[in-house]
Parts: sequence; structure tokens; C-alpha cells
Amino acid sequence: MIPRAARAELEEAMGDRVRFDAPLARHTSLRVGGPADALATPADRGDLARLLAICARHRLPHLALGGGFNTLALDAGVEGVVIQLGRLRRLEERPGGTLRAEAGVSHNQLVKFCIRHGFSGLEFGAGIPGTVGGWIAMNAGIPSREVQHVVRELEVMAPTGRATRHLERAALRFVYRGLRGLAPGSLILSALLAVSFATSARVKAEVDRLLARRSQTQPLDVPSCGSVFKNPPGDYAGRLIEAAGLKGHRIGGAQISPVHANFIANLGGATAADVLALIREAQARVLAQTGRRLVPEVKVIGRKT
Repeated sequence: MIPRAARAELEEAMGDRVRFDAPLARHTSLRVGGPADALATPADRGDLARLLAICARHRLPHLALGGGFNTLALDAGVEGVVIQLGRLRRLEERPGGTLRAEAGVSHNQLVKFCIRHGFSGLEFGAGIPGTVGGWIAMNAGIPSREVQHVVRELEVMAPTGRATRHLERAALRFVYRGLRGLAPGSLILSALLAVSFATSARVKAEVDRLLARRSQTQPLDVPSCGSVFKNPPGDYAGRLIEAAGLKGHRIGGAQISPVHANFIANLGGATAADVLALIREAQARVLAQTGRRLVPEVKVIGRKT
């Protein structure tokens, strides 16, 4: 619940760019989740700075939500302010074989830009849904290449909105499906990404190859959050779940995908509780049969009941 004084200040500063009690099921790829106390979409960096200052003044928790992928919003909703940076979509070539991409740039926008201009090195992102900000926070990638291999610099806004910093690659600590070391509540504004020059045809051919592979191996026709678990060292979460006999297993409206066992699909009417139940069952069954612990890749946000 947003206190009355904070709500009034948010309304005055943000206008129709903030909504209260906004259902997150409309903003996550799984199409589940209760309401956010407030959902804000800043128009630009100045707008974002003012928003963060209000959050700091009223001690409102805040978190960034990119395209809503790799995110499970709980049924009881999310406390504080959920921030979407979808209006920060500037994408441009910079000197030294790099691109500057703001946090709200979508994977589709980035891939099309690279094809059009003949920039190679980011093809691995073809079909990885979400936005540049989410990619970086998750260190998204494929087995042979991850975001950490192309990031040269990050632009980050402090939790209070008072300062913006440029962090060189050497100062960043990427891990498997994550980024560590930023101050809690910091927001990624943009990234400087390394590219090389190629022909548009060559870049498009590699993008098409990766997209075709995804369409054959992943359930792209139903709502899902992407990969649910991190792959254990030397193995694959999907293989372990399938070997445990859970491929196609269903609880409520949620199902472990019969196409790829490391995906959970919303078949219609699923709740976050259904998805959590499948996550826990997969963890318990795999642990019992193999002794291996599956660690969620999906980020769980919201109030626990």
C-alpha cells in the first residue's frame, strides 16, 4: 500500500505515467501475478530521477521490470513501485566498434538494427526475449556466448536518482545468469556493447539459424517465463526434469512443457501458486533421484503469503 502523501506526490510528478494497483499479469510473459502497489513508466531520465527521489523520500521499495520475462510475480502482488523503462529506447552506433543501447531497447529492435547496419557479435540474442536492461541484469545468453562477453560499459543510476555512473567492464562482476556488485536499487540505464562489421546477409543468416533452432526446441506458442532453472554444471536442467518423469506434468493451469522440460507454460488461468508448486515438485523429484539441486533462474518478486 502506498501511503497517501507518497501517492499524491507520485500522481503530481508522474501524471498518467503511474498507475496504482496495476495487475502484473498484464506485464509478465507468464501472464500471472497480482497487482503492484504502483507501476511507473518514466518518460525519460529526468522523470526517472524524480521518481527515484520520491521513492527515497518516502522509503518506498522499488524494482525494475523489463519485458517481464524470467520473472514470476506472486499472486499477492508486489510492494512499492515497479518501474518499467520501456521509453528509454535509444540505440545508436558509437566509436570503436560499439553500440550504445538504452535499457528499454527490445531484443527485436536490437537484432533488426544489427541486420540493417551489418553489425555482428550480438546474434546470440536472437529470440532471447526481453530488453537490454533485463538481459544485462540476467547475463542472458546461450551456452557459447553471454551478455558479459559484449558489454564494455554500463550506465547506472543511483537508487536515490541523484547520480549517474559509467562503470567499465572491469568493475562489473557477471555470474551465470546474473550481475553482482551494483548497489541495491540501482537501475541500469544503458550499455555500451561491442560489435564487429559484417554484411547484412551474414548477420541475418546467423539470426535466422538461431531463431529456427529456438522454434524447434522451445514452446514459443504459449505464455512462459523462459528457462525456469539454471543448468547445473555439466548437465541440463531440462534433461534432469524429463528424466524425473515430469515432462508434461500439470498443476492447475500451469504445465512443465512437453516441448522443453525447463519451461513452464501457462495453459490458461494459471496462478503464480501453480507455477511455484511445479518448481518445488521439480526440485524435489530431481533431488530425490539424482542428488542434484536445481536452482531457479526465474526471478520471483512479490509478497509471500
